[in-house]
Amino acid sequence: MQARGSREQEARDYLEKHRIMELLNYLTSTLLFFRPENPREYLISVLERLRIAKMTGLAFPFFMDHSNIVSMFEMMDTSNKGTISFVQYREALKTLGLLTADEVLKDDGHAVTLDKFRREVNKRMEEIWAAF
Repeated sequence: MQARGSREQEARDYLEKHRIMELLNYLTSTLLFFRPENPREYLISVLERLRIAKMTGLAFPFFMDHSNIVSMFEMMDTSNKGTISFVQYREALKTLGLLTADEVLKDDGHAVTLDKFRREVNKRMEEIWAAF
């Protein structure tokens, strides 16, 4: 029984070390965001662009450009205050596959501005792709 637990832990460690779950969450999020007609081709295309970016040292073209981030933020900011709640912020990061299930964000008690949201989305996307 202990060998089974050890293999499961090794598998979890491997997935964590190589950030596989973050990649899969990100790919799933992009798939649901764009909803391409041929999802398999789309995923292959994203992975191919990632491979090319790694080989050439170029930055990976993220699916969430500035206009997409602004649109997402504006959908959450229904009262047009220029801020969203911490809960909305956390859920948006989860939806985008940019927040792991076991990660805990600290709520500083302040509302989240578009600038903070944009910086955090971009930072987390860069961290995921840097791991590959």
